[in-house]
Amino acid sequence: MAIQGAIRVQFGDVFPHGAFAVAVEAVRDFDKSTREHPVQARDKESGVLVWAVEVLDADPEARAADRSVKVKIAADHQPELPDLMAGTPFRPVEFEGLRVRPYVNSQGRLAYSYNASAVRGPNAGGKPAAAVNGSKSAG
Repeated sequence: MAIQGAIRVQFGDVFPHGAFAVAVEAVRDFDKSTREHPVQARDKESGVLVWAVEVLDADPEARAADRSVKVKIAADHQPELPDLMAGTPFRPVEFEGLRVRPYVNSQGRLAYSYNASAVRGPNAGGKPAAAVNGSKSAG
């Protein structure tokens, strides 16, 4: 089989109407964590910490269940989000090195897992807002 693992995609293919970051959080390693002692997940290939950027898809026709997604990023430090748009609670973002991994969820439906190499503000001249360690897989 020619395709193995995540599939590289362009940001505009996944978010043609743009995306807005809500928050960044550490991804929990459910195998190593306990209720009293949470452990942050590490990228399987690089060993770097994994973070999830929660974003809202700006597509006006997106189903409610599909409007909020998390994009995982492997980075030594928590990625910094760009500033809020003036006068709004929104942070427009773009992802570099975006990859998608289709899977069948627990309800038997097709779902997608996203990861990226960096997050930045749109029109930031291609310079990432949070540089990362070039991990090939974060999820």
